[in-house]
Amino acid sequence: MGACQSFREMCDREKDTNVRLSLPAVCVVWQTAMIILFGVFIRYDHESDAHWVEHRKHLNLTDIENDFYFRYPSFQDVHVMIFVGFGFLMTFLKRYSFGGVGFNFLIAAFGIQWALLMQGWFHSLDYTDGKIKIGIENLINADFCVAGCLIAYGALLGKVSPVQLMVLTLFGITLFAVEEFIILSLIHARDAGGSMVIHTFGAYYGLSISWMLYRPNLHQSSRLQGSVYHSDVFAMIGTLFLWMFWPSFNSAICDHGDGQHRAAINTYLCLASTVLTTVAISSLFQKHGKLDMVHIQNSTLAGGVAAGTAAEFMLMPYGCLIVGFCCGVISTLGYIFLTPFMEKRLKIQDTCGIHNLHAMPGVIGGIVGAVTAASASVEVYGHEGLVNTFDFEGKFKDMVPTTQGGHQAAGLCVALCFGIGGGIIVGAILRLPIWGDPADDDCFDDETYWEVPEEEEEGIPTVLQYNNHMRNKDIAESNFTMESESRARS
Repeated sequence: MGACQSFREMCDREKDTNVRLSLPAVCVVWQTAMIILFGVFIRYDHESDAHWVEHRKHLNLTDIENDFYFRYPSFQDVHVMIFVGFGFLMTFLKRYSFGGVGFNFLIAAFGIQWALLMQGWFHSLDYTDGKIKIGIENLINADFCVAGCLIAYGALLGKVSPVQLMVLTLFGITLFAVEEFIILSLIHARDAGGSMVIHTFGAYYGLSISWMLYRPNLHQSSRLQGSVYHSDVFAMIGTLFLWMFWPSFNSAICDHGDGQHRAAINTYLCLASTVLTTVAISSLFQKHGKLDMVHIQNSTLAGGVAAGTAAEFMLMPYGCLIVGFCCGVISTLGYIFLTPFMEKRLKIQDTCGIHNLHAMPGVIGGIVGAVTAASASVEVYGHEGLVNTFDFEGKFKDMVPTTQGGHQAAGLCVALCFGIGGGIIVGAILRLPIWGDPADDDCFDDETYWEVPEEEEEGIPTVLQYNNHMRNKDIAESNFTMESESRARS
């Protein structure tokens, strides 16, 4: 802890350097590297190659049995979640909507290319010719990989430069590919919807970076940390897209048939339960029983996060409602109590509150997956169902459910270690004074990196300062009153 603090102070003293990496140069270099690497390594798989006609005739298949027709509807939904859902969810800040949706676009487009390579080297490499063979499922997994980096971006929204975001994505996807391989292939944990691999890793990766990039003078831009009426409406669009398509997210790469069907049902029920619980808790803990839009935009999605690991398990419909209920309570209370505590005591400035939407529900999902796997039985699944659901084949053919539960718990620990450890290391790199990060009084402002239309610059609507994701409303109201009295006395 002391060493990290000393490193942060050293980098702060060097912030006046004139060396900066420009965004155009980084983008051009990266895209050139991708063209070269794709030319060397990436090829179509047998289902997307022109030789598919010969292949299907040899195996007596029809075109409808091509995996494209099974996976593409789910790919569409996941793709919309990545670019529209996550993007618009980050537009709640009154002066950072361009940065929210625009940099989300940049990270996703940048990341899916590197993800196809990194995941391909671990999962899709054909050792006969040294090429990575990609198809529709690779595209879905690349989107999943990018999702972890977009979650991390949520903690840093408005406080970092686009070049820093690209560095974050470069290392984040590399770490993701390694931890995914360890969890899914080596440990043999099941995590269809990514509660552990995506959400737990991505959230703690972002929170650790945010801790390393702590800004003690961030209050200088506090006037811009809130939302306005229309920015909250735009963010709600992102919420609704994510909420509607989350069953596709959790079921996209499940086995065809009952596993995919069950994953969609389980996620659907978890999400529905979370909405009612979130509304209840939000109203209960706010003054005059009113609802807080921050909770409705975010905590209503927590059930989908927690349903990920056990999505294809026999969680049972009532179990899904219980998981959704617990997530609604924990996530909403997290926004009310934990986020202000983390900023004040732990020096973690979590702009979007990803600790409450992704980190805690992701851990809950990992625990639910471990318990559900450990309690699986032949009576509930049937012998063939047990083998198919938990992939008890090959070198894992003698594994029993109780052992699988232990492997699930081990997978959660790996995700936590990679997220926290990787985030601290990458955060140290991002503190180097070459990335062109914004000054404290320029955070949360699109004008730093975007051309903003003049009509938007004529005036900033008056906004209550408590209306942001990083503070409790009642605490912020008290601070706002004290600030007003101080100005009146002066």
